[in-house]
Amino acid sequence: MRSIFAKPALFLEMIKFEHSVFALPFAYMGLLMAAKRWPEFGIFFWITVAMVSFRTMAMALNRLLDLRIDAANPRTTGRALPQKRLSLPLVWALAVFAGWVFEVSAYRLGTLCFWLSPVPVSLAILYPFMKRFTWGSHFVLGLILGIAPYGAWIAVTGHFAWAPAFLTAGVMTWVAGFDMIYALQDMEFDRSAGLHSVPAKFGQARTLRLTKAMHGVAVLCWAVAGLFGGMGLIYGLGILAAVYFLIREHQTLRSCGVSKMNEAFFVMNAFVSLTLFAATALDVIF
Repeated sequence: MRSIFAKPALFLEMIKFEHSVFALPFAYMGLLMAAKRWPEFGIFFWITVAMVSFRTMAMALNRLLDLRIDAANPRTTGRALPQKRLSLPLVWALAVFAGWVFEVSAYRLGTLCFWLSPVPVSLAILYPFMKRFTWGSHFVLGLILGIAPYGAWIAVTGHFAWAPAFLTAGVMTWVAGFDMIYALQDMEFDRSAGLHSVPAKFGQARTLRLTKAMHGVAVLCWAVAGLFGGMGLIYGLGILAAVYFLIREHQTLRSCGVSKMNEAFFVMNAFVSLTLFAATALDVIF
C-alpha cells in the first residue's frame, strides 16, 4: 500500500498541492458574486475541476522547465525531480493529462470559457522562462492566479464585467506581493545564477516596502470589486479581516525575517483567501 501511494504523494508534494488554497477560494468568490446565490452542483464541480487541473498542469510544467535551476539551488535541490524520485516522462504525462482535463472542464463551462482557455495556458508556459529575463515574473504569476475569479464569473454570466476585473487585479497584486516575499529566500542564489527577481534587483528592504504597497492596492481592488458586485456588510468585514492578516504577515517578516516564512507566507495568506471566500459566501447567502 505504501508503494502504491508513494508516487502520487511525491507528485502532490512537488507541485505544492496545498497551495491551491490561495487561488481556489477566489474562483469561488467570482462564482458567488456572479450567481448571487449558492451555485448549482454542476458549475461548482466543473470550476473546481478546472482550477485543480490547471494548477496541476502549471506547477508540473514549472518544475519540468525549472529542473536545472532547482538542481543548482540549495533550497530546492531536494525536490523530487532533481533527486530523480519521479521520472521526467511521468511528470510530462501528468502535465499533459492535467492540461487535457482543464480544456474539457473549460468546454463544459461554456463557449467563451473554452475559447479563452489558451490565455492562462500560454501564461503558464511562459512563466517559468520569465525569471531568466525580467523581475516582472512575479506579476505574470499573479495574473495567472488572478484569472481564476474572472473565469468563474464568465462561466456563470457569459460576459465581462467590472467586479471580476477588480477581483483579478486584487489577486494579481496580492500574489505578486507574496511571491516577492517568497523569493527573498533565493535572493543571493538568484544574483549568483543571473536570475531576475524583485529581491535580487532591489534588495530585501525595498522589496518589503514594495509588497506593502502592493497589498494595499490589492485590498483596495477587492473593496471596489465588492461595490461593483453588490456585496454588503459581511463582505466588508471580510476585507477588514484580510487587512489584519496582511498586517500580521508583514509584522512577522519585519521581526523574524525569512526564518518565519511558513507562517508569513503560507498561513497568513491562506487566512486571507479563506476569510474573503467565507465572507463572500455568507454575504450572498444572508
